[in-house]
Amino acid sequence: MGTHIKVGMGQLLVEGGEPERNLKRAEEMIGEAARQKCDIILLPETLDLAWTHPSAMTEAQPIPGPYSDRICRAARDNKVYVCAGLTEKDGDRVYNAAILVNPSGNIILKHHKINLLTVEQPFYSIGRFLSAVETPLGIIGLNICADNYADALDIGHALARMGPQIILSPSSWTVDYSIIEGEDPYGEKWFKPYLTLASLYNLVVISATSVGYIVGGPYEGKKMVGCSLAVGRHGVIAQGRYNEFAGDFIVADIEVPQRKEKGTEIGEMLRKKGYVNNGV
Repeated sequence: MGTHIKVGMGQLLVEGGEPERNLKRAEEMIGEAARQKCDIILLPETLDLAWTHPSAMTEAQPIPGPYSDRICRAARDNKVYVCAGLTEKDGDRVYNAAILVNPSGNIILKHHKINLLTVEQPFYSIGRFLSAVETPLGIIGLNICADNYADALDIGHALARMGPQIILSPSSWTVDYSIIEGEDPYGEKWFKPYLTLASLYNLVVISATSVGYIVGGPYEGKKMVGCSLAVGRHGVIAQGRYNEFAGDFIVADIEVPQRKEKGTEIGEMLRKKGYVNNGV
């Protein structure tokens, strides 16, 4: 048997342009992760200002900076790994960023979203790197939301080649306001690409997505409804409930996969599995 860890998936209520309220809720969820003895808590995409909110253009902060410092402090105070999505100001550019913070409060990995939706391109610059980091819990990689789209799964394949046992993906899944509870808002959209990566490379992909109505920006009036997802090679490990009105906290019990193949051995493994890289 491999190492077991507990990952908290924080379906955070995120309000557009309200960083103080959003960060306070994030800090409370990090505390909840510690109370539930989680090893890692994963929080949503752009949890500070909200995805595509116009305040990204004027209120984004650097990393390190005041918003990331609060995440780092909460990680240190609660002695837990934290992965969180933030809006990063870097010179004259703004990025849709994710950070991984260790229990000492240090940022050990950062990612900029690559596969930006057309509606978010006026707000964020395109990321230009992928990486993974070794931790006592295993090798962890980061991506963000649409980096996992089926037609962009080459991003996931490249990250998987770097050896992560777990891929963490802060997300902000949105649906039209008319979608009601009880409907499946995503179907195969996320499960299929997650399962593709998990089954081919023997890894776990985990997303946590925000909840609440979008205010401001091109998607105003749409809503974020949760349904956070953890997928391993055998299928769904844990899933958040449909919840558009308030936050939710889901604990996923993860057996960290043991990946043996490295470098060109991965290509040989994929060939034996009959996989042909056709982008899906």
